[in-house]
Amino acid sequence: MAGFQLPIANTIRDQVYQLLKNEICEGVYEPGYWLQEKELAQRLRVSRSPVREALLQLSRDGLVKNIPNRGVFVREFSIQDIEDVFDLRIMMESFAILHTGPELGEAAKERLLELLRAIERPHGEGDRKAYIAADILFHHSLIELCGNEFLVKAYGDIYSMIKQFCIYSLIDLARFNNSMSEHRQIVHALVTGRIEEAEKHNRLHLELTKAKLAEVLAEKRGEKRRP
Repeated sequence: MAGFQLPIANTIRDQVYQLLKNEICEGVYEPGYWLQEKELAQRLRVSRSPVREALLQLSRDGLVKNIPNRGVFVREFSIQDIEDVFDLRIMMESFAILHTGPELGEAAKERLLELLRAIERPHGEGDRKAYIAADILFHHSLIELCGNEFLVKAYGDIYSMIKQFCIYSLIDLARFNNSMSEHRQIVHALVTGRIEEAEKHNRLHLELTKAKLAEVLAEKRGEKRRP
């Protein structure tokens, strides 16, 4: 993992925290990976104190698990955990969409169309990784539409827990194509002022994504889904 670059932040602790969070969310560290203070401090060329503080914050975020007398490990999410997080996403996104107001401004409409185009490009190229990156930005922007800063922060924390798994929901080509169609339906409903319809389209999109993701991960891990 050479060639890292600490992100811009106010303190060394913040920089270490953001870097490790990004690496966990991007799947650099596999679930269950042992994050050793000494090893991380040496790699990042910092003292162990900011690493320790960053790991503590990551534990509060739910991204790592501190096991007494053993160490800090990247959290392993069960299928139920992922389904629960998606249920919370659905609640948050539905609230945000329904509280955008009946009329979106022209700037907001153009932003949505721009985000849709950003999703369409990697879809046309079959680039699932880039598609997921554009999809993340799109859904975060849906949350931002309602103007609730606390919701935006909470949503970011929740989404970070499952970000690394989302690409699995697009393994199936039919689901990949359907996901693209669903995004078009959401945006079209929003820009034409049909807010309730947009919420229904988005809810269905997330339910289908959740179901496919849980199905694929259950097969990979040999876990049983909740009835």
